[in-house]
Amino acid sequence: MMRSVLPVLTVVAVILAAWYVACVPMNARWAQDQAARAGVELSLPELVADTLSQQRPRLPAPHQVLEEFWNSTWVEETQGRRGIVNTGTLSNRSLVFHGWVTLSATLLGFAMGTGLGLLLAIGIVHNRAMDRSVMPWAIASQTIPIIALAPMIIVVLNAVGVSGLIPKALIAAYLSFFPVVVGMVKGFRAPDAMQLDLLRTYNASGAETFFKLRLPASMPYLFASLKIGVAAALVGIIVAELPTGAVAGLGARLLAGSYFGQTLQIWSALVAAAILAAMLVGIVGLAQRLTLRRMGMAA
Repeated sequence: MMRSVLPVLTVVAVILAAWYVACVPMNARWAQDQAARAGVELSLPELVADTLSQQRPRLPAPHQVLEEFWNSTWVEETQGRRGIVNTGTLSNRSLVFHGWVTLSATLLGFAMGTGLGLLLAIGIVHNRAMDRSVMPWAIASQTIPIIALAPMIIVVLNAVGVSGLIPKALIAAYLSFFPVVVGMVKGFRAPDAMQLDLLRTYNASGAETFFKLRLPASMPYLFASLKIGVAAALVGIIVAELPTGAVAGLGARLLAGSYFGQTLQIWSALVAAAILAAMLVGIVGLAQRLTLRRMGMAA
């Protein structure tokens, strides 16, 4: 346990130390300008303390980001006759609320992209025409910048009356289907010629060959593709929320922070997105270990 945890803690400690050190030169100019206007001169300890406690720093310190997390309202509170009353509903200022909005669209888009990727991979493996036609188009589709494509998709779908979760999910599906296609094509083709010939000697049908040989052999490739796909889906949702005027979601939180110069809000949303991505990838990794262990394969 210690051998697996200690390297992670060491890397985290190094990152935090470098983060704190970088805050001093990044925020020192503001502290020095304010001191010059007040006609005072800051000592080095005072300068360091100021750079780590500014309200709108260029680079917020880790403890400031954590404090923003803590101060984020989790439930709606109203002023009543007995003081502050907890209504039991999530506030629209909460990172939990914005994270849930982003997560729900991510899961829908990831499911759509995974399903599309699996269908295309099956067709490519079993049909030479699809292999020569669909795969080049799938590769070419990923060269289109998503930041340019997202507003077009939102505007076109809104024009035909489709709004809300579906347009964002389609953008996530667009980004997540490609890793699944590439990984599963490789996985379905993983069995060698000797294994395929063996099933032919047993007079196995195409469906039996697929379910008894190709699909089990593709499981490690599937979960590797899903880890990339779920992270890509989350990025797609956040990008979709940025230029479309969304009022909820981590992308909307980032956009509002940039409008009002709230760097703490921006960084807290970034950290929330990173935590959300780590959780999603971790869930896929857990499913991988359980599935491969059940199949008698090394995880």
